[in-house]
Amino acid sequence: MAETTESKKDEADYKRLHSFPLIRHTDMPEEMRVETMELCVTACEKFATNNENAAKMIKESMDKKFGSSWHVVIGEGFGFEVTHEVKNLLYMFFGGSLAVCVWKCA
Repeated sequence: MAETTESKKDEADYKRLHSFPLIRHTDMPEEMRVETMELCVTACEKFATNNENAAKMIKESMDKKFGSSWHVVIGEGFGFEVTHEVKNLLYMFFGGSLAVCVWKCA
C-alpha cells in the first residue's frame, strides 16, 4: 500500500517538475519565440490526448500571425532533420517527454 502511495506522489512530482516548456533549440527572435512557446503550451494543454489537433492549431495560428508555410510536429521519441528559413525554428519539450518542433520553409 505504501508503495502505491509513494509511486503516485513520485508521478505527481514528476509532472509538476516537467510541466514547464523547455526549449532545446531555437533561432527565433525573442518576441516570436515567446509567442510561439506560449502557443505550443496552450495547444498541448488544450489537446492533451490528440497531438494532431494540437499541431493543426499551432500551424494555423502561426500561418495567420507570421505568414504561411509553417510546419509542426508533436510527439514522443522522434528525430528530425529539416531545412528551414533562418530565424524560424523552435524545438522544445513540454510535459516531460512531449516534443514540439515548429519551423517555416517556403
